[in-house]
Amino acid sequence: MPNTTRRTLLKASTVLPLSAALPAQQPPQPAKQQLPLSDFRPKSMLVVPETKIARAKFPVIDVHTHVGGVLRARPAAGKPAPVDLPQIVSWMDQLNLSLLLNLTGGYGDALARNIDGLDRKRPGRFLSCVQPDWNRLREPNYPAWQAADLARAKQAGAVGLKVLKNLGLTVREQGKTGPLVRLDDPRFDPMWDAAGKLNLPVFIHTSDPDAFFTPIDRFNERWDELGNHPDWSFYGRDFPSKPELLAARNRVIERHPKTTFVCLHVANHPENLDDVTAWLRRYPNMLVEIGARIGELGRQPRRARRFFDEFPDRILFGTDATPNGSSVPQQDLTPAMYQCYFRFLETLDEYFDYSPAEIPPQGRWRIYGIGLPDDILRKLYHDNAARLLGLPPL
Repeated sequence: MPNTTRRTLLKASTVLPLSAALPAQQPPQPAKQQLPLSDFRPKSMLVVPETKIARAKFPVIDVHTHVGGVLRARPAAGKPAPVDLPQIVSWMDQLNLSLLLNLTGGYGDALARNIDGLDRKRPGRFLSCVQPDWNRLREPNYPAWQAADLARAKQAGAVGLKVLKNLGLTVREQGKTGPLVRLDDPRFDPMWDAAGKLNLPVFIHTSDPDAFFTPIDRFNERWDELGNHPDWSFYGRDFPSKPELLAARNRVIERHPKTTFVCLHVANHPENLDDVTAWLRRYPNMLVEIGARIGELGRQPRRARRFFDEFPDRILFGTDATPNGSSVPQQDLTPAMYQCYFRFLETLDEYFDYSPAEIPPQGRWRIYGIGLPDDILRKLYHDNAARLLGLPPL
């Protein structure tokens, strides 16, 4: 066979079928989609138990509410009627809430209105705290006056002293431009001492979540929250650092060992329970409460459970419940909000919402229950607060 013929046949034998020679047809690829984080609503695919806890297992004393707002609420045009006192009492009966402590009772006439409108109108269901009057701070006799005012407040019916986070962060020497007043300023020493002598526990809120002291950027786990409320950030400007604020508070606690300090929001450092544990071991006059922080506690359930096991007599139940349009959804005074707390404390459920809000208000995570035993639960819900406020135990 001639060479030309052999080459032709060889070439013909290596020709591939048409279907293999052409590239396979691929389905058209959709354009890459951009989804705003605010529109992201993932639905969990987990199949896990969902325990409904409609009512607390034991009667509850909530030591952290701002229920005095019902006395100031007025219907607004085009908006639902604000929650009223009978509605709150009805929810309390439904949820097994025996008593709500109104921390922001004010001072002077405001305190009198809260005590008359809550404590005396519904005896046994509400109690109120007094607050300092920072407006008189620059008066020469302020330290003595403030100490004496606590005695007047107790005689009027106040059961504690509430100190807001503005001390250390917004209270200034001169209007809005002067230097910030330090929390451990010696001018307040007579007030702290008077609280101890009068057996008025100090409910103190110092600083805020760790993320509020870092830049609002892609690394901030509370980006949604701070994006909606940028004025909540204490990063930059002349604000003290969070460690400085907490150290100042702890110096006050150490200087006044005969005064009981209830450090709200898990001492405002639930992100590091080792630190809070060290403080509780060091300061026997320090207690903590859990208001608006189950989102932090519930994402570290094993560490949180050890914390409750170690300090069953020094942790109080609180929510930071605020009626009538709280700017923080997890603090709205509703049955659904309380039931999130009950589920976290009473069950071992996994991966559930820490708030009834559609978008997690503090951070995009879910929590796990810690299933407290009855002896700890009874103390947390009721007896620790009852002992603090001079009420009978269960």
